[in-house]
Amino acid sequence: MATSSVSRHISPVGLTDAAVGSREGRAMLKGQQTKAAIVDAALGLATQIGMEGLSIGAIAEVMRMSKSGVFAHFGSREELQISVIREYHQRFEDEVFFPAMNAPRGLPRLRALFGNWMSRTSAEIDSGCLYVSGAAEFDDRPGPVRDALAHSVNTWLAALHRAVVQACEGGHLAPQTDAQQMAFEIHGLILALHYEARFLKSPHALARTQQGFENILQRYGAR
Repeated sequence: MATSSVSRHISPVGLTDAAVGSREGRAMLKGQQTKAAIVDAALGLATQIGMEGLSIGAIAEVMRMSKSGVFAHFGSREELQISVIREYHQRFEDEVFFPAMNAPRGLPRLRALFGNWMSRTSAEIDSGCLYVSGAAEFDDRPGPVRDALAHSVNTWLAALHRAVVQACEGGHLAPQTDAQQMAFEIHGLILALHYEARFLKSPHALARTQQGFENILQRYGAR
């Protein structure tokens, strides 16, 4: 008697190939969800105690997992830190960069980028910005973690510079505008905002930052 097509696809333990694949798929999905939850918890911890405070043991305690369970998802403390940086950057882009792309190219988009950046900074006054705190921790410590952090910051600053260039090309800023200098000054406003609002607790930090941005636009011939 010929063997049926079903019997030809029975696994050694009595499961069909489809059932085995489904089980493996669920296990993979669960693993991805667990890793995402660990990264989320690690990011929350990093904003409180800094990147240096992150460890496999600390996250295991927060997640109520074994150290070996956390280690299985990352392999090292360094990879955990890098994963946190990537997640922070993704959230930063989702809140600051991508919404601004809906604004017309040029000065409206530059304003949107800065406005979104201000909003996120305002929300981080209590928790802290990983780009700022991370720079203080890793500015003189070469290695993969510093490289990942610097790459994320440079990616964002390149987008800011591009927005300034597009505003110049669109005739919204003076043609002789030094785009790199202008982007540098805008970045400086945000750094000053973090210092004034988070460290000095200045109640006027947000208003002064917004006024500083308008002053920069005026100085570079915004119209």
